[in-house]
Amino acid sequence: MATDSVTAVILAAGEGRRLAPLTNRRPKPMVPVANRPLLEHVVEAVTATDIERIVLVVGYEQERIRNHFGDGDDWDVTIEYVEQATQLGTGHAVLQAEPVVDGPFVVLNGDRIVDSSIVSAMRDRALDGAPPAMAVTSAASPREYGVVTLDGDCVTAIDEKPEGPVETNQINAGVYAFSPAVFDAIRETHATGELAITATLNDLADRETLSAVRYDGRWLDVSNLWDLLTVNAGLVDETGAPDAAGASRGESVAIADDVALAGNVRVGPNVTVGGSTAIGSNATIEAGAIVENAVIFPDAVIGAGTVVRDAIVAGNARVGPNATIAGGPATVVVGDAVHHAVELAGVVGDNTSVGAGATLTDGAVVGDDVTADAGVVIDDRVDSGAVVRRG
Repeated sequence: MATDSVTAVILAAGEGRRLAPLTNRRPKPMVPVANRPLLEHVVEAVTATDIERIVLVVGYEQERIRNHFGDGDDWDVTIEYVEQATQLGTGHAVLQAEPVVDGPFVVLNGDRIVDSSIVSAMRDRALDGAPPAMAVTSAASPREYGVVTLDGDCVTAIDEKPEGPVETNQINAGVYAFSPAVFDAIRETHATGELAITATLNDLADRETLSAVRYDGRWLDVSNLWDLLTVNAGLVDETGAPDAAGASRGESVAIADDVALAGNVRVGPNVTVGGSTAIGSNATIEAGAIVENAVIFPDAVIGAGTVVRDAIVAGNARVGPNATIAGGPATVVVGDAVHHAVELAGVVGDNTSVGAGATLTDGAVVGDDVTADAGVVIDDRVDSGAVVRRG
């Protein structure tokens, strides 16, 4: 390997259970935002730098990733793959890259979008042969992430999702610069349960050998379903493309500037597509429908007169005519956690059919392959494969 060569290792093996049902058929990094997988945005942040080699750590539903990225030719980069057969933590995931990494490298999360500037900065750190380094950024809700304690430009501790009060808004941005010596450090880390890379980083911090690289650029994280709407809104505001190739529009159609239409989208007459919306390839929006602040996956159909607002409709789903997926802030339960005032009207899973005049509200999450009759009201979770009858 050349002395000026740095490899990017991208962690993309996870399932993303909090994003179910969207991750029932695809790994979390392949969930689309702005009509492209999360992971593609990460790969492009790497390819915009001088890094020419990427190692993708894959696992759950990995063929989706392998088939999409191939050998990297479409991105003018070499892409190789290593498998994390069982998801045993981010430190364990990094360790899987050891057989194919023999020089300095950077590590990124495959589901967290950052600017290329921080990737370049971490590449330079790795090339310098300096101590291990991690990117640090600020967050409005630091307790949801790894809170970082600093002493100047040295990391002294990382506290994952602390329950008590925090005295800083500085968090782990999830981009690292390492030498191959980190592999031994990971093996020497003692952890209960999954082996997180932050456990190793805390060991390094205890020895005063972990540097901080401060970063104030774009940092978009998708942890929960409603984050998908927020991240999508931020991306389409930059890349909105109402006149995508093959898109057809009927008469009297209103489409906001911050809308991304993929190829072969069909938009019927008198449709309104409001801002912060992405509509995937081959999707159909029938006459008189209103779609706003929404993520519509490929091949979905939004029926005539239907209102879809603050919502996600997955692949090949059909929302019947005059249905409504809209509403104010909702309370959404994810596992054991209750999230209040969430801007999420509803989610419709892959291959699900929602009948005419049905209503989804209050953060309803409808699984894959569900059939919901005309006129039903859904305000909770519906398991995949269920049939929802009226009354």
